[in-house]
Amino acid sequence: MRATLKFDLARWGTREWAMTALALVVLCALLLTATRGLAFGAEGDVLRVRFGGDAQRTRVVIDLDASTRGTLVEAGGSGQLVVDLDNIRAGRGQSGQGMGLVRAYRVAQAGSRSRVELALASGVEVERRFLLSPGDGVDHYRYVIDLRATGQASAAVPPPRAAAAPAERGRRGDSRPLIVIDPGHGGRDPGASGQQSRESAITLAAGLTLKAELERTGRYRVLMTRSTDVYVGLPRRVEIARQAGADLFISLHADAGADPATRGASVYTLSEQGAGRAVREFTVRDDWHRDLHLPGQDPSVDRILLDMTQRSTQNRSAWFARSLLGEIERTGHPMLRRSHRDAGLAVLLAPDVPAVLLEMGFVTNPEDERILTDERRRRELMRGVVRGIDAYFQTLQSPTRYAGTPQAGGTP
Repeated sequence: MRATLKFDLARWGTREWAMTALALVVLCALLLTATRGLAFGAEGDVLRVRFGGDAQRTRVVIDLDASTRGTLVEAGGSGQLVVDLDNIRAGRGQSGQGMGLVRAYRVAQAGSRSRVELALASGVEVERRFLLSPGDGVDHYRYVIDLRATGQASAAVPPPRAAAAPAERGRRGDSRPLIVIDPGHGGRDPGASGQQSRESAITLAAGLTLKAELERTGRYRVLMTRSTDVYVGLPRRVEIARQAGADLFISLHADAGADPATRGASVYTLSEQGAGRAVREFTVRDDWHRDLHLPGQDPSVDRILLDMTQRSTQNRSAWFARSLLGEIERTGHPMLRRSHRDAGLAVLLAPDVPAVLLEMGFVTNPEDERILTDERRRRELMRGVVRGIDAYFQTLQSPTRYAGTPQAGGTP
């Protein structure tokens, strides 16, 4: 036996028509909600977009309240980089200024995805992309894009001015690079002793000579950690450079050894162990992120940005060390057999100031001591240092590629 359902619309009254209309309204609302959920994948939102780094490497951090999968739509060849994030809402959208390699950004809805558009300041390559899940005190997801400069101009903007200082640090007026000279030892700390001289006197004389030679070029501003025979603590030397916003830090020393025959100059840069120590010491204070002008809202991301800053500083220190050694050798100055060394020296620990320690020679070697105490030979050496500084800043302004850096990978 089958039931038969019949509708006699002619007998419907006002109540039946009103109930039917209400049912249709509810059904349409449900269908609209379901359709919107399918179209926009209502799973999460873009919370904010943040940046860190510089004109060589820039990190883009997109904060999300849900997991996602990213698709690289535009890789930067057209002057912009575009990434789609699956099942993420753009909401009302976001836009603003960028940093480093990114001039500006915009977030918009593209079907079921959020589309993040980055207007580029110069040519870039995507080093890596990955998603960070909540953890370590962070309660949301972060989609991270690491960019590196290719040295080519962006198709969307003219190339940057070649004479621009690579690290202006918000300076106003005088944009010349600031060089901090650190004559080692001093005061109650005389350093190593030779037959006729003390290290502290040698480094001070060399520092004053280097200052005069740098100022003579008119290309640099110069600051000394000490200009007389006084004692300056090692942490204070680093603090002087950081507070001044130094573009380069050079610590001058004279080496010593048990064998009087050992001689020659060498340059030290920060070791990997020293870099780890620098980060640990820098993050002891709760407000450490303010010194680097980091966002201060996400400790784990700020730590990533600090690591990036430290890595960039190490790279630049290594570039300067190579330039410096090449120019010193051209002066005919004696060089130690392994002249580029690394160590966790305290004066090299600033995470955001490229720094080297120059051992000008061995004060315990009679020939080196004669060179270091001779005014003419000392001036020749310091002029070589100036040429090394010139070569370093020219390198920063030239197209740069990083050997051994992985190419952009697939979608994370």
